[in-house]
Amino acid sequence: MHVWHGIEEIDTSGSVVTIGNFDGVHRGHRAVLEATIARARSLGLPAVALTFDPHPAQVHRPGTTPPLLTGLTDRLALLAEVGIDATLVIHYTLEFADQSPEEFVTTYLLAALRARAVVVGEDTRFGRNNTGDRHTMAELGRRHGFTVEVVPDVGEEGRWSSSRARQLIEAGDVAAAAEVLGRPHRMRGLVVRGHARGRELGFPTANLAPDATGTIPADGVYAGWLRRHGGTGDRMPAAISVGTNPTFDDVVSRTVEAHVLGRDDLELYEEQVVVEFVTLLRPTVRYDGVDALIAQMRLDVREAAAALGTTAV
Repeated sequence: MHVWHGIEEIDTSGSVVTIGNFDGVHRGHRAVLEATIARARSLGLPAVALTFDPHPAQVHRPGTTPPLLTGLTDRLALLAEVGIDATLVIHYTLEFADQSPEEFVTTYLLAALRARAVVVGEDTRFGRNNTGDRHTMAELGRRHGFTVEVVPDVGEEGRWSSSRARQLIEAGDVAAAAEVLGRPHRMRGLVVRGHARGRELGFPTANLAPDATGTIPADGVYAGWLRRHGGTGDRMPAAISVGTNPTFDDVVSRTVEAHVLGRDDLELYEEQVVVEFVTLLRPTVRYDGVDALIAQMRLDVREAAAALGTTAV
């Protein structure tokens, strides 16, 4: 997939375009993206997603917005997995947000992307103060000579949404979140050095850096997967701990750490990895001493292996 980080990088003689933040690239997004791809194939044109970085809410309401489901790297990877041919990433600023709906369409969709067709969801909004909607887009299409397709909301109670997925993840119900997302929820980050306590206890872990991207699930122990090499490596089964590890008093900040089942030979420091959460095994508990904690960790490993359908322990 081509990625353009500004209109000066665009190289196309025509396209079919869809617009959105696409946080999480959930099943509702995928319905719109797949319709975009189908329309593009019918016209023999590339399917282009136009998205924004940073997220508009972070610009308009800095410091008050919930964490994103996916960082830009994962958002682009997921768009590519769906089959989008190119993505235009617009650097979102207050100046950009002050464009009228028509200014946005003529500058980006027409002059830059040469859109022949535009595909949007029912709740699309664009232009100054979000005054543009699907009806505005249809009117601009009639005026400027491109077709507009509106994809109905899908999913339970009418739609899938990023906010619904986030609520489930923050509650620890990553299995239900996967139904919304169409895949396991993931986090991406560098592996950093922690207290090395897991290795001392016989369960070495890969600790994600505090700036890892992706919504952090509720505190607890999860079964999931770890991918090496920036997420391109094979999936390795893992037991994933989220929280402060209350058995020890020297951990004050929440951490995300993954123990790869059956492996004590991995050297992952300073490597970017992707951690995928499949199901919650148990909430975080404070144990009376190290022996009780080790016994529970052995049980966690066995239950994670069973949940993932692997014999690696």
